[in-house]
Amino acid sequence: MIDVHVHLRDGIQRDKETVLHGMLSAAQCGITALFDMPNTVPTLTSERAVRDRLALGDAAVDALRRSRNSDMFYGVYGGVTAEANQVREIVSTYRELFPRVVGLKLFAGHSTGSMGLLEVDQQQHVYEILTDSEYDGVLAIHCEKESYMHPELWNLKHPESHGSARPAEAEIESVRDQIMLAQRTGFTGTVHICHISTAQSVALVCNARNEGLKITCGATAHHALLDDTIASTPGHLMKMNPPLRSSADREAIFSGLYNGEIDWIESDHAPHTRADKAAGASGIPGFAGTALLIQALRNAGIEESQLQRLCGIRATEVFALDLPVHVPSNRNLAAALPALRSAYPWDPFSTL
Repeated sequence: MIDVHVHLRDGIQRDKETVLHGMLSAAQCGITALFDMPNTVPTLTSERAVRDRLALGDAAVDALRRSRNSDMFYGVYGGVTAEANQVREIVSTYRELFPRVVGLKLFAGHSTGSMGLLEVDQQQHVYEILTDSEYDGVLAIHCEKESYMHPELWNLKHPESHGSARPAEAEIESVRDQIMLAQRTGFTGTVHICHISTAQSVALVCNARNEGLKITCGATAHHALLDDTIASTPGHLMKMNPPLRSSADREAIFSGLYNGEIDWIESDHAPHTRADKAAGASGIPGFAGTALLIQALRNAGIEESQLQRLCGIRATEVFALDLPVHVPSNRNLAAALPALRSAYPWDPFSTL
């Protein structure tokens, strides 16, 4: 299986996780390829930082082979900023290091880290540079429009307030922006909407796809299996960006995976310590959720060929990668769950 969206930790974040620990955990549920996002410490916004991160990944892959006799493909996204020269450098890095650099990432709003490009004109500038550079790879986008967020509503004592501070409209309007910008600038790459979480966002993607835009979207287990009725869980254990949505949105995400409107499952694996979570950090461990989502889709009657597409086949097409795809049986996934749940200090999917 391929997980195209993870946030592995290491270095000064080793108390949260190491790259090797993430690989070992992913391998438990049959994942054989991980694509790491660039809001690491340091951020993957230069060739030097990218090469250093890939070296760290290579060392972890070697250790995985020795300890489990199993293999892992480790790729990273290069991050884009508002600086024109930086965008050109990271495009050059992508071309030199592909397929290890699998694509580029744009944060159309603040999430974890400080890579957000908050203004539409900043985002358009990136699209223009990418188009001028003839970049035709994947541009993965975190879609939450800053002007639709209400940070004043966030209250650490009330975890559920996170959903009010980052409402569904923030994602929907950002998705609308990205479609408009790609069409306006003649962008020839693939626009990928990360961790899509609302029914209306899915509809916007489908409409744009029908109009000829190269656009994909991915969904997480937490947005397909959980909803905002549990957002008030103590310790902020259910806090992530984008937040858990309504039950109607959750049903739309699950249905979108089932019927092919959504291109693939992505975990958005982003572990923190309990202390980090108690202080309000966004992000959750995701590999156990992926295993549970695959089981749930099978139990709902999904065609195995569609499940294969969700778990890697579609990603190999979009990213132009030659990687094997095998989806474990429900029995094997169930057997892996105890080890997955013990690999992290807390499990947001423990009630499922």
